[in-house]
Amino acid sequence: MGDASLNQSLSQQQTLAPQMRQSLEILQAGTLELQQLLRQALEQNPVLDDETATLSLDEMEEEEAGPDEIPAGKDDELREQAILENRAVSSSQDDEERREHLYNSIVAPETLQQHLVAQLELSGADPQVREIALALIGNLDDRGFFDEPLRELSARMGLPLEPLHDAKRLLQSFEPPGIAADDLRESLLLQLERTGRRDTLEYRIVDSQLDELARKHFPQIAKALHTTVDQVAEAAEHISRLDPAPGTTFDGSGNPYIIPDVAFEKDETGRWQAVLTNEYLPRLRISDTYKDVLASSVDRKLRTYLRNQLREGRTLIKALDQRQGTILAIADQILQHQTEFLEKGARHLRPLTMNEIAEAIDVHPTTVSRAVAGKYIRTPHGVMDMRRFFATGYKTSGGGEVSNAGVREAIQEIIAKEDTAKPLSDSAIEKALAKQDLTVARRTVAKYREQLGILPSHLRKKFQ
Repeated sequence: MGDASLNQSLSQQQTLAPQMRQSLEILQAGTLELQQLLRQALEQNPVLDDETATLSLDEMEEEEAGPDEIPAGKDDELREQAILENRAVSSSQDDEERREHLYNSIVAPETLQQHLVAQLELSGADPQVREIALALIGNLDDRGFFDEPLRELSARMGLPLEPLHDAKRLLQSFEPPGIAADDLRESLLLQLERTGRRDTLEYRIVDSQLDELARKHFPQIAKALHTTVDQVAEAAEHISRLDPAPGTTFDGSGNPYIIPDVAFEKDETGRWQAVLTNEYLPRLRISDTYKDVLASSVDRKLRTYLRNQLREGRTLIKALDQRQGTILAIADQILQHQTEFLEKGARHLRPLTMNEIAEAIDVHPTTVSRAVAGKYIRTPHGVMDMRRFFATGYKTSGGGEVSNAGVREAIQEIIAKEDTAKPLSDSAIEKALAKQDLTVARRTVAKYREQLGILPSHLRKKFQ
């Protein structure tokens, strides 16, 4: 009985997984990745053309009625019915070659997100943990790290912290080792644990002496860990063989250029509006000519294949339309909250959570998280990651609000104006922020400084 239950579960997964994977890929894909997915679909599916669609979504939905129930009066669908009833239509050698080509599978390079989603589908995880893990996958950067702490993700996504930790631990059990870490230290520790090196000098060095290791201060490390310099040097060699950015293995595109999905622009009346940059994407439609290519075959399997391709093509077009609509709806809400930023710059970004946007457009917060992952908006202040608009923030003494991004910019401005012969410590920066009515803890200053790629004060000092 147990075996029967297991087989049934596997059968359902095989039926649903491809549709779930495609929907997730379309929603989470950035413009460059989506271009690749759509080009792949155009190559694999003979019913798709890269042209302006002439069929409405309502017309597309009628395919499920079957070839014998297609309403009269629609030339394209009557033509399809004639083919499926085996009415002769000429077919050239070129058409036959094209048909053979379309049967060949074209495999696109696997992304890190696709790799993790595939493992998640086979994990047997609790449905709630699985749903949150999908959202977390969309919040990983190119290295495979979270670009903000889980506590901030929790506030931004409007989700409890405990299930986020459960989902994070699940992702950390996947391949490659070191994925879904908060920072380099945690990633290296995960890699050492995976290879059974938790009780080693390497682990102790990474855990407590990583900054000293980066500066090659082997004597100081040896003294702190009560060992020899030679042993530290040997451990450092082993640590150097770990992967500092495990997620980059799956960067199949190798393309450093960013194409924004949305632009914030002013209309002719001077009002800000969100506009999709659709010109970068193929414009899909159901082809008028694919029927002629396949018409001469009397093979029942080929006719079944044709119907399946129709269904898949229409599903893809619907998924693409839904993706674009969701992204535009989110961008419209961001625009309503961040008008002051557009006029005055990053210091004026307001705190905003994904939960607020989700409630406004009537979707789940995880849908917002997946939709904005890897997406960019062209603004008057440059192209920005959509996730940058979602952040917790701080209240000023005057009752105003400043986002985390605004605080980071304030820190950057303070450091840019410092005396390089006497650079400011994190405590001094904390006091300088207080003068700007921003109450920020020293530890938070240090964290934001590191996120900005700015060295500590003793390493910023310049001698005249």
